[in-house]
Amino acid sequence: MPIFSQNRRIERLSATESFFARHPHLRDSAREFRAKGSVNVEPQCLLYVQQRECAATTPADKSVGVLGSDDATTCHLVVLRHTGSGATCLAHCDGSSTWSEVSLIVKAVNDLSRDANEGRLELHLIGGFDDDRKLSQQLSLNLLAAFQKQKEDIHLVTCCITELNDVVIDGVHRPIVYGIGVNVKTGDVFPASFPCREPAEDLRSARTFTGGQMIEIYDSSKEIVKISPCNWSPSSDFAFWLAQDDDTILQFLSTSPLAEPPHFVKHIKSTIKFLLEHPSADSLFPGGQPQLFHRTEKGDWEKVAQR
Repeated sequence: MPIFSQNRRIERLSATESFFARHPHLRDSAREFRAKGSVNVEPQCLLYVQQRECAATTPADKSVGVLGSDDATTCHLVVLRHTGSGATCLAHCDGSSTWSEVSLIVKAVNDLSRDANEGRLELHLIGGFDDDRKLSQQLSLNLLAAFQKQKEDIHLVTCCITELNDVVIDGVHRPIVYGIGVNVKTGDVFPASFPCREPAEDLRSARTFTGGQMIEIYDSSKEIVKISPCNWSPSSDFAFWLAQDDDTILQFLSTSPLAEPPHFVKHIKSTIKFLLEHPSADSLFPGGQPQLFHRTEKGDWEKVAQR
């Protein structure tokens, strides 16, 4: 089924520039979105979503008030919400497997909306910029095309992507908005940053760094974060990269070296150190069981002891 914007069907796309020219209201709404002040989201209400992860929940959730993700340069942040049930999914897409990721996002929201008698699916796309390699543009087009292939009608509400999320600073193109949050009670989507990215930040980063595909990390029925078993093997490459200087790491381990946030290299080094400390993932998942986390009364994510 098609994607709609302001109840007008969005036709097949070949370039973001022509798409925005045919739908000028998207430029206006992107400008309004960019103008919102960025919110620094505290961890007590937050479920942070990393690259190649998605999480879905409903307004009834007592453990999660905000779904959030950031550090998107060429990556795109996707929010899909059902207006009847309030079910909301946030995903951090990097272009690795866009078609299957979009199907996973739609399924996650539909599964939580089975009892809704009315409402529609609303889509928010944020991320990317006018990068030299046109990776952002390609991901923008692929995401829109993948949503167009879904059987449900989908209404595009926010579209702050690629050229509409670009600023030139000292001659260098960068994203304007790197991160977003979505209030799962109201559906409000807003620019955001996050001082805390728990639980299991290094483990989750290691899974993605070693090629893991997108996974859904949250069971809203139990209000549990679930990190499923993953696999990687010892590699001499890890020690090699850890020995490199910051510029080399930026140049070769980023899709957009000049546009990364200041903590990018620190994050990569922390992930590599974790991989060196855990040459195999087997010891992290005894008995092949996932790692589970629940919210404590203090608002922290605490690991659930399993028998």
